[in-house]
Amino acid sequence: MQDFKQHAMLPATTHDEQARQDFVGAFRGHLSGRLMPGTYQVFASRVEPAFKAKHGRAPADQEEVRKVMTQDSFYQFWSAMQRRSQEMLWESVIDPTERQLPELIERARKLSRKNRGTLRLDPELEIPRYHRAADIHLQPGGYHTDFTADDVAAGVVYDKGINLYMGGALGAENDLTGNTLLAYLREKHPDFKPKRILDVGCAIGNSTLVWARAFPKAKVHGIDVGAPVLRYAHARAAALGVDVDFSQQNGEHTDFPDGAFDLVLSHITLHETSRSALPRILGECRRLLRPGGLMLHLEIPRGRTPMEKFMHNWEAYNNNETFARFMTDIDLVAESVKGGFAAADVQIDQFAPKLDVSQMNYTEHFFWKILAGWKR
Repeated sequence: MQDFKQHAMLPATTHDEQARQDFVGAFRGHLSGRLMPGTYQVFASRVEPAFKAKHGRAPADQEEVRKVMTQDSFYQFWSAMQRRSQEMLWESVIDPTERQLPELIERARKLSRKNRGTLRLDPELEIPRYHRAADIHLQPGGYHTDFTADDVAAGVVYDKGINLYMGGALGAENDLTGNTLLAYLREKHPDFKPKRILDVGCAIGNSTLVWARAFPKAKVHGIDVGAPVLRYAHARAAALGVDVDFSQQNGEHTDFPDGAFDLVLSHITLHETSRSALPRILGECRRLLRPGGLMLHLEIPRGRTPMEKFMHNWEAYNNNETFARFMTDIDLVAESVKGGFAAADVQIDQFAPKLDVSQMNYTEHFFWKILAGWKR
């Protein structure tokens, strides 16, 4: 795996702060690489046999698996440690961020002035309930909370936090998802050359920059509901030498005109929304596409067997991924049809980029689910 790229918008760490982050990374690696596989072993060796002995059959779905696995002592131990490691992750990143926040805010102001792309914030924007109800991934304050004027803390914490969360697997610039979706586009539609691109739910723009670099003549926009992550995204883009237009908007209804984009996409964003928001977002994607335009959404597979689905949805019950468990069985093609797409123009693909996944505990995570839709 590549080393994480230290750019101008990341805080410096003291020896003790870096040691703490290194410990959290190693702890999470131990939990995912050594202990997590044990949950599958105890399911196969004692939980499932006991269920079969009692009911005369295997568990039929993830809910039946959940009822018995959550009573198992090994699973309880792993789950408690996994939850605590997530809390420790944010604690280790927040400390250096808070210590240097005034300096980081001033640095963001200066860098943003160098970005030829725009930054539009909307203080009147209503933050969706699915953001306000719980801090996604347990990140304190979520992605949308301003703790001070011109705050960038949520973006700073998220940038380093997801690097630790994924054990460095997202790459030096946390841009694996963008590179994956770009690889899919180039493999499936090699002649497609978008001139206007929209990234929905862009957060810190880590995937957005991939598209700006890949199509330097294109106009690239990133939208998100969180002001602090967008301030950070704009400054981060300048620090990395890329110009992107960022604006604070809800993907359910934007202020862009009809047919404004050739390509509308997102990167593991849809599962952070809600049942009611999902078809509205897909409908907005269709409205924004010009005729012949393409919609692409990259999402995490939710597992195949009841046990795999149960384990994938640990995040839903323990890491504030509240909508993720509902995404497990949602028919995304049907949701796209609700949004106005013709069923024949929408498909679900599985795609695996050619990347080193040797350090990942779930190779399946790299066989991403991709929702693709044309506007004819």
